[in-house]
Amino acid sequence: MFDVIGKRRIFYVVSLALTIPGLVFILLTPFTDLGLQFTIDYTGGTRWEIKFEDPNVTPDDVEAVFAANDLAATAIKTGSGYIEIKTEPIGLQPAPAPTALPSVTPTGSAAPSGDASASPGASASPGASASPGASASPAADASPSPSASVAPVGNTELPTDGKLGEMVTALESELGPIESQASLTTIGPVVSSDLIGQALILIVVGSLGILAWITYRFRDWKFGMTALAALIHDVVVVVGTFAILGTFFNVEIDALFVTAMLTVIGFSVHDTIVVFDRIRENKARHLGEPFADIVNHSILQTFGRSITTSLTVVLTLLALWLFGGAAINDFILALLIGIVSGTYSSIFVASPLLVDWHQWDDRRHGHIATGRAARPRRAAS
Repeated sequence: MFDVIGKRRIFYVVSLALTIPGLVFILLTPFTDLGLQFTIDYTGGTRWEIKFEDPNVTPDDVEAVFAANDLAATAIKTGSGYIEIKTEPIGLQPAPAPTALPSVTPTGSAAPSGDASASPGASASPGASASPGASASPAADASPSPSASVAPVGNTELPTDGKLGEMVTALESELGPIESQASLTTIGPVVSSDLIGQALILIVVGSLGILAWITYRFRDWKFGMTALAALIHDVVVVVGTFAILGTFFNVEIDALFVTAMLTVIGFSVHDTIVVFDRIRENKARHLGEPFADIVNHSILQTFGRSITTSLTVVLTLLALWLFGGAAINDFILALLIGIVSGTYSSIFVASPLLVDWHQWDDRRHGHIATGRAARPRRAAS
């Protein structure tokens, strides 16, 4: 019988090897360009993907044109030949206050547009319809405002107005015609700061709720705290992996990453509860046995179920990662890493921590000796 609990220090070392490098890169994020790389969903700014007719145009050339126009920008070349540009929010201006447009009455006097809409004579007057000031066309009201705080992804028409229009002219005059535009997105700082706050609240509230529920379910806060420790282990593994990938491969964290993390948290705790529930059952059935032996039996009894459940999910996610397209690749990658880590931590982190805590608590209260008692010898005949 494999002794998982007896070899728990080996698994602690493996967990440290998995978490410490990523944790280092996470801590470097606020102070350097290393670590986590965030999309404009979190930082605010403009993200612009364009392709020039000249394939020799480099990201450095594009950055130089932006710098000449007093804009700091970073550009990279994607696999499809497009150049992805990230810069400060461009084109975000306060929307002007709405003003009432005058309309012309049949007698030629100006009246508020609201009165004109109520007057049947005004709508029938040729003079009113010909007057540019009197027109209150719904189509004009519904036209998109250039001051919108978020430009939709997938906008393939090159801008012609404002600062972005000036940049199109500057880029084409310096680097040649732009062949196509893949997307143009602008997000203001208010939107991005709200998203960061909501993401942190979701993760913290979800973790505290899990801690409270497991503590209540098992009537022992050691179960809740060790489950939370395994959960934090999984979060650090996933976020740390993305910090390393962001440093060396420019992999970015977007809004879907929060969804992936909440899913990982739920799956990690699900696996942990399966093991903990079997520990609770075996503890009642095998009174008097050492707690470490009870936990080891429980892990082995649930091992096959945990691996099978996780493997079916991993195979599905692997297919999505290989064939689902670039738009969801990072999201699926976060799920893959998190679910594998969650299965590992439920078996090799949460349960061993529970044993160590239980034994430390028993020694502190004098329930067990610090060492295993020697077996009494039989008296010589």
